[in-house]
Amino acid sequence: MEKSESHNLSEGSFGKVLMLQGTASDVGKSVITTALCRIFTQDGYGTAPYKSQNMALNSYVTEDGKEIGRAQGVQAEACGIKATTDMNPILIKPVKDMFSQIVVHGEPYQQMSASDYRSLFLPKAKDTVMDALNRLRAQYDIVLMEGAGSPAEINLKSNDIVNMNLAGWADAPVLLIADIDRGGVFAFIVGTLELLEPHERQRVKGFIINKFRGDIALLEPGLDWLTERTGIPVLGVLPFIEEIKIEAEDSVVLDTLRQKVAEQREIDIAVIQYPRISNFTDFDPLREEKDVSIRYVKSATELGSPDVIILPGTKDTIGDLDYLRLQGLEDGIAEAMKSGVQQLVGICGGYQMLGEILHDPFSVEGGEPRSAKGLGYLPVTTTFLKEKTTVRVQGALAMGHPLALVTESKTGVIPMEGYEIHMGETGCLNMNNVASLFQVERITGELVDEGWGSKDGGRWGTYLHGVFHNDHFRRSWLDGIRVNKGLRPLGQTFTSSTLKEQEFDRIAEVVRNHIDMKKIYDIMGVYHKKDAYRRLE
Repeated sequence: MEKSESHNLSEGSFGKVLMLQGTASDVGKSVITTALCRIFTQDGYGTAPYKSQNMALNSYVTEDGKEIGRAQGVQAEACGIKATTDMNPILIKPVKDMFSQIVVHGEPYQQMSASDYRSLFLPKAKDTVMDALNRLRAQYDIVLMEGAGSPAEINLKSNDIVNMNLAGWADAPVLLIADIDRGGVFAFIVGTLELLEPHERQRVKGFIINKFRGDIALLEPGLDWLTERTGIPVLGVLPFIEEIKIEAEDSVVLDTLRQKVAEQREIDIAVIQYPRISNFTDFDPLREEKDVSIRYVKSATELGSPDVIILPGTKDTIGDLDYLRLQGLEDGIAEAMKSGVQQLVGICGGYQMLGEILHDPFSVEGGEPRSAKGLGYLPVTTTFLKEKTTVRVQGALAMGHPLALVTESKTGVIPMEGYEIHMGETGCLNMNNVASLFQVERITGELVDEGWGSKDGGRWGTYLHGVFHNDHFRRSWLDGIRVNKGLRPLGQTFTSSTLKEQEFDRIAEVVRNHIDMKKIYDIMGVYHKKDAYRRLE
């Protein structure tokens, strides 16, 4: 959806706010927020997403090279606008249990323990989150605020900056979302309300019940009871939406993918799932290819002998490398490479693991300086530095590179674009047996080599996230694998950008059809007249 940066605000006006909170984590807040972003945009309102504090390892790089939670970046895309750090001013990236990197307005602030974050950082965070929210409200008609976890987490409420305290600061009405698929939906809703303070309960203006699979007639007596019991209306019951194709920010979605029996297709790709896996949305386009099976594996017994093994990004490269070895995956990968695996691929942290050695002299990814031996598949070494690289890049696959195995790809340039998020710098020790992978342009405008791979294309690594979102490269790469298996190439099957726009429209239609949108506009202070929504000034 192409939208201009102009909005519908009258001069001097301040945007309306609506907050979506949940009875628990993973109830669907992010997806519903994305859908409402699309709906309000379709209805002609300048709309922006906002989440004051996000905890996620799947992040998003803004056009100016800053890092925010992936959900807010995707929600901005659903609004047809450019993402900024105001949409997620505080990002928490777990490094180890109880220890995280704190990112403030897109830049690393400090690594902190959970207790230090609560006692030292949060008491000073109100101005940061409110200044960001107010800047958005000055630019847009509607700002959709997303909460985190549950507002009824009693142990966290004193320093809350993401749920009811924030709703109070912003004077925002709240919609409470509950997941019926996990069971106990009425207990979740009533229990949450009981744990809120009276002034917090007054902010809750409606319920949304999500992921319903049954006969709505059987649910209606419960809905009537809930409204009578609480005095708060149920604004809608959303059906369980199969195969949501919107990039996730939480690795909990991988557990769902692992539970599904992978359909056997012509190309088998195994992605190693270690504890601190990050930016696994890199592989979403591969999941949509009809000739590809994606499997997330945690042990050597699950690995088998796929066509491709991918080591994805991670927030704790050395720690996850240790995990990989403990699970027998180092030996499992070595055995698989001897028995028909065409390619071993590393993205970001996975790229670092493929090298000879990793150094962390400044304790960037751990509590103390450390080094580790890599897997030794590429002649590269990585040193973790204090400065973080977050940048969007564009360029092309190096001319004549063996990854361009399909005839049509050899006749021209294969364009590439993506983003980098890493603390490490990787250098090549021996260029005799490797070839540069990409040539990319960073902020300076200078073309530089990026990524390294064996000259036969069998092993390669890159810092470039989003590499498989490049349609020409993805299909050329997959068709090269097909040709090596004696299969005919398919050529382009779909474009990632079109698929994303279609999915935004699909979930928006589902939400619009199952939720009372007029009541939501009324709750925000916008009314419906003659089938056209109009801003209340």
